[in-house]
Amino acid sequence: MRLNTKKIAQLLLIGIPFVSLVGCQKFSRPALGDYPEDVPVTPTTPLRFYASFDSTTADDKQINIRFKDSISGYPSFFPNSSLGITPGVRGTALSGADGAALNYLSANDFATATSFTVAFWEKNSVPTGGNAQFAFTLPNKDYWSNTCMFILFDHTGSGATTDSAVVKFYVNDNSGDKWFELVGANRMPNIYDGNWHHLAFAYSETTSTMSIYRDGVLYKALEWTGHGQFKVTPSSVFNAVVGGMNKHVQLPGPQDSWMASWKGSLDQFRLYNKALSDAEVLALYTNKQ
Repeated sequence: MRLNTKKIAQLLLIGIPFVSLVGCQKFSRPALGDYPEDVPVTPTTPLRFYASFDSTTADDKQINIRFKDSISGYPSFFPNSSLGITPGVRGTALSGADGAALNYLSANDFATATSFTVAFWEKNSVPTGGNAQFAFTLPNKDYWSNTCMFILFDHTGSGATTDSAVVKFYVNDNSGDKWFELVGANRMPNIYDGNWHHLAFAYSETTSTMSIYRDGVLYKALEWTGHGQFKVTPSSVFNAVVGGMNKHVQLPGPQDSWMASWKGSLDQFRLYNKALSDAEVLALYTNKQ
């Protein structure tokens, strides 16, 4: 994916008040052809996207810069004012809100991953009620949902309770789709207790298995029998949504009323282009990463 520098500039400038110019200064005009080109960001480690939601520089006083992807350094689009910050498991975290989410220009080259891990800390004190809450979406124009990946925490009608969460990780690639579901006896316990919990979802192309972790420990392994590599068309992937679905950031896609954004808190949101090992997931939990 080629990044649009004009869009990036808009991300940085939205929300900055107009400042009157009180003077002028002459600058050298670059020769034709010397303007910077759009350059795709290629991370150098398996961590392809990372939002800490922390304030580490003076620029982070601007909230969309505070919510930046630390791998590329690019901010989120300027968020809805209902989104905010809250004390996190480490530093500060994203405080979610009804009908709003964070929209990023891209997840860098995460769309090229054939194995992957999505990891984050979550905090929620209430069950999802009548609507499913989305924690993450990777939009893609090729499929029915205009996404190739999303994580939802389903509603009470699906069997979710205050102490047993129904969690569903949906993927759709060029050879088919799959729902990895924690339902019935496999529901995840005690993640709506108002405390921070670390969740990780690691898909391995070698074993065709999605390993789901809770607080550093493998909770359930679900197979996608014989599937192998996860493959999408990278050029069909657009943006990345944290804390909601396409509709919550005005991107094309389903507008169903049951699709709700994440109303709790999220911290240390990470995307990897590999299936993390048990030890690597445990290290994220132990180190509050």
